[in-house]
Amino acid sequence: MEKALQNVSGRSGLLLLGLSLGYFMVLLDMTVVSVALPAIHADLGGGITDLQWVVNAYTIVFAGLLLSMGVFADRLGAKRIYIGGLILFFAASAASTAVTSTGALIGLRAILGIGGAALLPASLALLSHTYPVPTERAKALGIWTAVTGAAMAAGPVIGGILVDSFGWRSIFLLNVPVAGISLLLTYLHAGETPRTEKKSFDIGGQLTALAAIAALSFSLMEGQSYGWYSPVILGTFGLAVIGIILFIMIEAKGVAPLFPLQLFRNSTVSAGLIAGLVINIGLSGVLFVLPLFFQQIRGLTAHTAGLSLLPMMLPLAFNPILTGRIVSRIGARKPMAAGFSLGAGGTLLLALTNQSTSYAWTFVGLLLIGFGVSLTIPALMSAVMSSVAREQTGTVSGAINASRQLGSVLGVALLGAVLNGSQSFITGMQISFILITILLFGGSVLTFAIFGRKG
Repeated sequence: MEKALQNVSGRSGLLLLGLSLGYFMVLLDMTVVSVALPAIHADLGGGITDLQWVVNAYTIVFAGLLLSMGVFADRLGAKRIYIGGLILFFAASAASTAVTSTGALIGLRAILGIGGAALLPASLALLSHTYPVPTERAKALGIWTAVTGAAMAAGPVIGGILVDSFGWRSIFLLNVPVAGISLLLTYLHAGETPRTEKKSFDIGGQLTALAAIAALSFSLMEGQSYGWYSPVILGTFGLAVIGIILFIMIEAKGVAPLFPLQLFRNSTVSAGLIAGLVINIGLSGVLFVLPLFFQQIRGLTAHTAGLSLLPMMLPLAFNPILTGRIVSRIGARKPMAAGFSLGAGGTLLLALTNQSTSYAWTFVGLLLIGFGVSLTIPALMSAVMSSVAREQTGTVSGAINASRQLGSVLGVALLGAVLNGSQSFITGMQISFILITILLFGGSVLTFAIFGRKG
């Protein structure tokens, strides 16, 4: 990546560095927390449900606001939105180092989600504006995208080192200098993008989407605490259903909907949204459960637990490049189906794990999951983006990313509910991984049946 950055000259190269740091920080914040959960629990108290909210408060808001932040970037200017997101990230990260309760930490994680949702679409818009020549833009986007795998791989390792050396608060302190450098580089070197102030904003679609995601997440995470048939849980499940129905009605009649429903007529888009949801349910579920298993059951330190996840994380850093070449030669359908199948095989191995199982068994399972995810996601994005008209790529890209983040929310919520309702952690973990295996195998069947076919 360093050599690639050297090929991008002057101000644009410094801007690319700043935008890449911002994207790195957004993705790092999704994975770095996983190995810190036991330390947060030991310091601030609470149970599995509280830890679920620490993870999901960020992801719920991030997923719910992604599409709208893209609209705001168009209306107000991408530079303004990006800098605003960085300031939120900087402030909320600094404040997170001083919290004394899980409630305060959860609230600040939600604010971080707003910042993350602002940074992602705005950074893409700034890159497109800075690199108008397609070949240069492709190189810049390649560098920017490579940050995804680096952040995924680095998160648990960096988090483990920081937690063991300086305590869990240091994982949020890390964001402060990164956000500061990105802010400085963007402010100095980014030009403002053209604004489309007359573009309408779908406030009804935004509110109903966010309400539905939050209500469904609350129901799944708090069901064990309140009782699955309690008025509170039944009411929030009902609110989620009403939110989904209202969202569909608003999008069907809206002048400028967040997601035009006619895109569902494209079978590749429809299947892609489901596939993105499923693959992130699996990935986020594993990242939520395994660090708890490694530290609370196996007795590993946070650093060692982070290192133990590397067999899954490293393929995410380098395999997407190979996947891109494979997709360009044979299409997306077979790599996607193979990726889901590998992931299902890996989670099945993890489902057979207990406190006395050799790590070699876990190593193979994690490696299969890592290669499975790194085959699936690049092929998925390529297939879906290639199936729509050029003017629809921004909308579809936002929808796929939102679908994947919703999958992350549901993965943590579903598996947390299973852990809470099980007689022991090991039993809950095994049931959780069996559920993920079934979902991933279903994803393999779906993608092989739908992708690459017309209609």
